[in-house]
Parts: sequence; C-alpha cells; structure tokens
Amino acid sequence: MSEWAENRQLLHVSGADTAKFLQDLVSNDLTATSDGLVYTALLSPKGKYLFDFFVTQQDGAYLIDVAKDRAAALAQRLSLYKLRADVAIAASDLLVNRGLGAPPSDGHADPRHSDMGWRAYQGTAGGAAQIDWDARRVVQCIPETGIELIPDQTYILEAGFERLNGVDFRKGCYVGQEVTARMKHKTELRKGFALVSIEGNASIGTDIMSEGKVAGQLFTQSGGSAIAYLRFDRASGDMNAEGAVIRYHAPT
Repeated sequence: MSEWAENRQLLHVSGADTAKFLQDLVSNDLTATSDGLVYTALLSPKGKYLFDFFVTQQDGAYLIDVAKDRAAALAQRLSLYKLRADVAIAASDLLVNRGLGAPPSDGHADPRHSDMGWRAYQGTAGGAAQIDWDARRVVQCIPETGIELIPDQTYILEAGFERLNGVDFRKGCYVGQEVTARMKHKTELRKGFALVSIEGNASIGTDIMSEGKVAGQLFTQSGGSAIAYLRFDRASGDMNAEGAVIRYHAPT
C-alpha cells in the first residue's frame, strides 16, 4: 500500500561542500544518509525548532524531504548560511511517495518509528491518499510540522526528538546545539508532548485545564487518544478541554 504525499516537497542540495555544510547546521548526524533516511531539525541560535525534515543521499546529491508549505522558507534559511560554500539549493522534480508493508527497492524506512512505514523519492506519483497517518502518529506520539511543531516556539527535546531518532548528542556543534545539550544534561524536562486519553472532542490548540490552571494544550486526536503538550506537574486526574475529558498516565 502506497500513496503520494502531496503535502511534501523535495529540495535538491548539491556541491562539493554540501556534506559539511548540512552536517554543521542540523541536529542529527548526516553521515548515516549513506545508508538510508535521517530525520533531523534545523534550530534557531536560541535552540528553538524552525524546521524538521528527512535527509538522504541520491545520485551524488542530498535530498531534503520537508513540508511543502515550509520548503521555500527552508531553502531561504539554508541560503543565508551558505555564504561562499560550494552548495546549490533547488526544488526537486521528484515526488515523495510513502507506504506500509515491504518497501520498494528505492524505499527508505521512516527512522522515527516502524509504524510510520517507508518513504521513496520517485518521478511518478503513487496512489491517492488512503492511509490514516494521523492515527499512527497519535499512537506513537509523533508531532507534525505546523500542528504540534511550531517554529520559534517548540524545543525538540520536549517534542520527543531523542525518542524519534532526530537528534545526536555525539556529532558535535550545530545551530542551537548548546541549548539542546543543556536541556539534555542539566535539567529534567518539566514540559513536553505526551499521549493522553480523550472523551469527547476539542479543537487543536485548546487549553487543557486542571484544577483551574492551564496544564497544557491539546493537539491531534484519533480513536480516543490525543497528543498533548503538558506541564507534567499539573497533569493529573481528570482534566478538561472544551468539555472533553483528558487523562494523562505518566510512564513508570
């Protein structure tokens, strides 16, 4: 089963300096792109999320698989860092296809979780959308660009990027690395995305209330579960969001 991901865009990045250029910018170690797909993020100098995307090597260049409505902004941001480096950034004519089951010969496993199937970058579109990816995201608490992941607001460790194989703490410096490393090694996360149960429905972004205080915000919902951004010290008992009942069970 496969389909064309029409909400995704590929950027083609080439040139003699491309490997070092990208490696010095993003949160993950891109040397692994020689073997498959790498999930990573580009952060602000203050360590806040700006873009998340997949990267792989193909035909001597790098392909970046990013949300379509963020592709132009990402290309512009990369160009700001390019300076005199031998790097060319352009939109690719290839399409993003994704699916479940056995991948095609040119497919790559989604590195975030096995439930997210595979992705392939091809010249023709796959079938019409038929897979409920949101349901799969919710079960595994995988945040999505523009829904849970908000530019200049989200911190990737609160978004679960370590669990989703989106950050490497041994690769060395990158933009925003100092803040990310400090959050990893010097603090206990007091906020973050978590899976909650929900009885009822509420709009994305609705405040979750607990004993009269804001305990977080509600995001993607599916099958009686939802992704929520929580203040863990306030997330207990029956909480409410627009009349829906929210419950969080902390991992043991």
